[in-house]
Amino acid sequence: MNTITYGYKKQLNISFEEAVTMVKKSLPQQGFGVLTELDVKATLKQKLSVDFDNYVILGACNPPLAYQALHAERDIGLFLPCNIVIYEQDNTVWVSAIIPTVAMSSVQNDSLGPVAMEAEIKLKNVIDNL
Repeated sequence: MNTITYGYKKQLNISFEEAVTMVKKSLPQQGFGVLTELDVKATLKQKLSVDFDNYVILGACNPPLAYQALHAERDIGLFLPCNIVIYEQDNTVWVSAIIPTVAMSSVQNDSLGPVAMEAEIKLKNVIDNL
């Protein structure tokens, strides 16, 4: 396990493709669904004609938590959905998730704290169970 200041990160000893599949299968176990999937490698190739490592960004949403957050702070959608990245660098596969308490700490609304903490626990569970 490797925690960065704004994300929760883990190295996986599987292929990149297996990692993407595992993350997608693990998210529903914590109440999340995938709203968006961005293939950064393909996008950079298409738009800039450059090669880049395998890199996917999943926009994950837990609808009950998102609903609570939106009721507490209407503009919180700027921080939604919760991003999870799966990437390959130097033949090593990594997965990391945003830490919601850090992301939402700049919002001056105390009622978001419990929602952010619950989302964080669930996202860490996803990563830990891979």
